[in-house]
Amino acid sequence: MNEIYRIANISELNQFFNQPKPKHPLISVMDFSKIDGFGDNEGRFTSDFYSIMFKNHCTNKMKYGREYFDFQDGTIFFIAPKQVITFEKEDISKKEVYGWGLFFHPDLFRGTALGSKMKEYTFFSYEMNEALHLSDKEKQTLTDIVLHIELELAENIDKHSSTIIISNIEMLLNYCTRYYERQFITRTNSNKNILSRFELTLEDYLNSDLLQKNGLPTVSNIAQKLFLSPNYLSDLLKKETGKNAQEHIHYYLIDIAKSSLLNTNNSVSQIAYNLGFEYPQYFSKLFKNKTGLTPIEFRNLN
Repeated sequence: MNEIYRIANISELNQFFNQPKPKHPLISVMDFSKIDGFGDNEGRFTSDFYSIMFKNHCTNKMKYGREYFDFQDGTIFFIAPKQVITFEKEDISKKEVYGWGLFFHPDLFRGTALGSKMKEYTFFSYEMNEALHLSDKEKQTLTDIVLHIELELAENIDKHSSTIIISNIEMLLNYCTRYYERQFITRTNSNKNILSRFELTLEDYLNSDLLQKNGLPTVSNIAQKLFLSPNYLSDLLKKETGKNAQEHIHYYLIDIAKSSLLNTNNSVSQIAYNLGFEYPQYFSKLFKNKTGLTPIEFRNLN
């Protein structure tokens, strides 16, 4: 299972799901009630397009990132191009299958306003255990949008088709952004626990010899220790505190730097190296950006 199979385009995707040729070369909508599992395909797969899937259960074990995913009623997840998914065949009792999949290639919206916004939809890089859980009303809202896209694809393609399809995709993604913000709010207790664990993990790193050994702490490194994706951690912290993960790291570094400037005679360069900065100039630039003063100005004023 070491080989990774690449699904390069929407036509290959439809073949993968044993479905007819797509009505549009860059986008496909699938009704999972009409698909018998995922065929006989097993292994590790990657694709060149975006995937959004809502389904009540899976006839295969699916792994994305570090986690196996079991579809639950009202759960939706997102996969960006080049991400790797693992399918493992699993014997389960026959169940009623429902749900949908929306798959679209970046070329569909390249050069459009949505193209420039796609990086803002950070949930495409979330882990499986960070999937979006929908209420019945939210589920219906997204399903209606997907149905509108499907109806548009069923019409004869004309010069307005792409604009209408793209606007519906953007609407769906904007609703998902709203629903994720709601999910962050409704899981406040869990989020506060993550915030506490984040702070403890960061403090442990800063108070150890890892700064000199491995350099500055990164969002990816801290997120990995918390079993979260970097984007999910940053988005959660932003919602809870108003600062993303990188801003929190900078806050702690600057706080330590201030203490060193006031309580030691170490040079600015030595303080920078002690904090894990490879280049003192970067430390000085960050310090001024966060405090409005250079390190020397801060030391002299105090």
